Amino acid sequence: METRRERHVAVLMEPIAPFAFATAGRIRFGRGVAGETVEALRRYGRKVLLLRGGSVAWADDLARDLRAAGCDVTERRHSGEPTVEDVRAAVAAGRGVEVVLGIGGGAVIDLAKAAAALIPSDRDVMDHLEVVGAGQPLAADPLPMIALPSTAGTGAEVTKNAVIAVPEAGRKVSLRDDRMLPRLALIDPALTDHAPRAVTLGSGLDALVQVIEPYLSSKANPLSDALCRAAIPQGITALRELAKDEDASARDALAYVSLSGGLALANAGLGAVHGLAGVIGGRFGAPHGLICGRLLGPVLAANADAMGPSAHMAELRSWLAKGFDLPDAGAFYALSDLLDDWGLDRLGRWIPEKADLAETAREAARSSSMRGNPCVLSEAALQGCVRAAL
Repeated sequence: METRRERHVAVLMEPIAPFAFATAGRIRFGRGVAGETVEALRRYGRKVLLLRGGSVAWADDLARDLRAAGCDVTERRHSGEPTVEDVRAAVAAGRGVEVVLGIGGGAVIDLAKAAAALIPSDRDVMDHLEVVGAGQPLAADPLPMIALPSTAGTGAEVTKNAVIAVPEAGRKVSLRDDRMLPRLALIDPALTDHAPRAVTLGSGLDALVQVIEPYLSSKANPLSDALCRAAIPQGITALRELAKDEDASARDALAYVSLSGGLALANAGLGAVHGLAGVIGGRFGAPHGLICGRLLGPVLAANADAMGPSAHMAELRSWLAKGFDLPDAGAFYALSDLLDDWGLDRLGRWIPEKADLAETAREAARSSSMRGNPCVLSEAALQGCVRAAL
């Protein structure tokens, strides 16, 4: 009879397929690390392009401290998803700078990564965008870029792409290159304290999805699995607590989950939730985090039906059921009711009930995110996932 030790050794001796793992040059995590920004930035140069969200009041102090330290700071504020025109404007403003600093949510950090990538070049952003652009590689190495997230959601501080809206195409697509990884990511959970509840839950749902999808991904590897396996229960608990009240410990945990998701998705990919979200956000304008949260349950249910028995899926169902106090067998379906209880909008606020979702499903099926989905979902199944979120 095989002993527990023998079973453990057998697991350890299973062959590990080759894989690669890329991330930011350096990561600093913890309350107070934002105070290291001035000293860290001066190692890269004195001419700074500061791209910031409008709600991060601390950035005013930072801009003052940078100038007091002898830096020449060009400052631009941004809100909303960055568009092609936003990227062009940021690049024009940053000509001649030596380092780019992005402070804000994932959209601002994506804009900063795009600006850092394109300032050294004489090519237009459309030359490099996936799907709707020429998809060409960057013509030159990006400028050094430092990222300070003020929301816990996208993990953009450790990813190698920037999501750009192309309104005329009705799409959100990526500018992507391994060299776009920030040189330094400073994750200070204190910057997320007391964010509005809707922002907290919307971005937090995105963070949770971004550790769930890489965990199920067909491109997962041992490092991404280890990150996600630890982060998924943490994300569930943190969201549950923040849905009730402000909680510093939950803020810390959610910031770590967001970081873990960025690390995992940059190396293991995503899945059908994000495949659909990129198209829905571009076509209908719904907030990205809310789209992901509303699609999570329907997509998990569709994947479970298509895949059949799966240890990872059973483990995930158990985590969701226990963490959110949902029925175990129906945990995926019950997520929708949980978000209703939290007072979060359904996607029907943006997508008409009678909308023809066939083209949305076709475009999603061709997206880069869909390549990581653990199984192939039919276009009919993808439409069903969207309708379940209305």
